[in-house]
Amino acid sequence: MKIQTATKSQAPIISQLIMTAMTDDCCQYFAGEHHTLADFRSMMTSLVEREDSQYSYLNTLVAIDDDGDVMGAIVGYDGGKLHELRQAFINAAKECFGRDFSRMDDETQAGEVYLDSLAVMPDHRGKGIATSLLRAMIEKAAKEGHPAVGLLVDKGNPNAERLYLHVGFEYANDSSWGGHPMRHLVYRID
Repeated sequence: MKIQTATKSQAPIISQLIMTAMTDDCCQYFAGEHHTLADFRSMMTSLVEREDSQYSYLNTLVAIDDDGDVMGAIVGYDGGKLHELRQAFINAAKECFGRDFSRMDDETQAGEVYLDSLAVMPDHRGKGIATSLLRAMIEKAAKEGHPAVGLLVDKGNPNAERLYLHVGFEYANDSSWGGHPMRHLVYRID
C-alpha cells in the first residue's frame, strides 16, 4: 500500500468515498427531495476536481494498492480556511439543487487541520488502511506546521471514535453539526 496526495483523475472514486463518510441520509438532505444521490455525487465529483474547494483533490490523501487502485481516502484542510473553501460547496448547491447552505454551522476553526472525511472501500476494510491514512494526514499537518488535527465524530458511531482514540486523538468537547450530536476530538502536534 502507498499513501499519496490524490490526483484530479481520482475525483469520481474520492467523491464516492466522501459520500460514504457522509452517509446516504446526509447526502440526500443536501441534495433535497427533488434530486438523487447520483445528482449529489455529480456535484461532489466536480468539487473534488476543483482546487478551491474543501473537498479538493489537493486536500486529499489516498491509499493505493499495488495495481494503482484507490482503497481509501482522507480529506483534511486548514480549519482557518473553512469559509473560503466552503464557498465552492455553497455555490454548487445553489446551482445544482437551488438550496442555500450559506448559514451552515462551522465544523472547525483556525488552529487545526480539520479531518472532513475518511472512508475505505468495503472490500479493503479491516486492513489498517484508515489508521494509515489518519497517521499520514497527521504527519502532513505536522510538516506544514499546524499545531493540531481535529475532527467531529457522531456520538452514534462508537467504532469510528475508538479508531480515532486508538490513533491518539483526545476528547476536546461536545459539539453538534447538521442536527447530530458530535464529539470534537483533537490530536495535538507538539
